[in-house]
Amino acid sequence: MFPEYRDLITQLKTKDAHFAKLFDKHNELDQQIKNMEAQIELATAAEIEALKKEKLQLKDELYAILKKKSD
Repeated sequence: MFPEYRDLITQLKTKDAHFAKLFDKHNELDQQIKNMEAQIELATAAEIEALKKEKLQLKDELYAILKKKSD
């Protein structure tokens, strides 16, 4: 995710608790969605869709922070 911000992400994960929390939650959702789609975890299509929307919202928030910190 966001390879152009790799160094900044590394810095923010250690220095910004809010960013780190969002980043970890995004990764948790990503893994959960993958498990559901692979039928490792049971879920309805609606549940998967809701998680995807939550993940996208987190990604947008992370991107906004990265843009702001990189300016």
